[in-house]
Amino acid sequence: MHIQVHGHQIDVGDSLRSYVAERLAERIEKYFGRTVSAQVTFSRDGREFRAECVVRLSSGMKLAATGKRDEIYASFDQAVERVEKQVRRYKRRLKDHHDRSATVEPSVSVPAFVIAAESEEQPEPDDLQPIIVAETTTEIRTLTVGEAVMQMDLADAPLLIFRNKAHTGLNVVYRREDGNIGWVDPQEPLRNQRS
Repeated sequence: MHIQVHGHQIDVGDSLRSYVAERLAERIEKYFGRTVSAQVTFSRDGREFRAECVVRLSSGMKLAATGKRDEIYASFDQAVERVEKQVRRYKRRLKDHHDRSATVEPSVSVPAFVIAAESEEQPEPDDLQPIIVAETTTEIRTLTVGEAVMQMDLADAPLLIFRNKAHTGLNVVYRREDGNIGWVDPQEPLRNQRS
């Protein structure tokens, strides 16, 4: 497993790096021996330490968790505990999915942009074009709706855009304010109009 340990305005020593490598291997590889990579980033959040842990599995699944504690080791322990819980849940769901094919569907890289939030103090621009703060890429994978909901839950994301395996159209699943999951399928009205 390839593990990257970074510190955001914090010096991360060899002792912490080896601790992270041992704990991740111990906690994650007992469920999935073929973990592709992991990235752990430490930072300060007021008086507390924050550990952000992102683990990518060989299936393409991305797990993410954050821990916040007064001590840097304890913040990582909390994050890796949350990742292990996600891995256990994912492994259980995989066992329940008997019809899941062994092939991994290809994903498509698309541009993603971060747009600056408007504030009340700034004057309204003339052209109404948003200010782009960052440009990156994101992966859009081909999944079933159940797999998309599982991916969104495991990544602890508010929404997920994916290609629906049933018809290859773009779909969105998202967490609603009432705690339920919403699903947007633009292909569905088209199928209903044809019948």
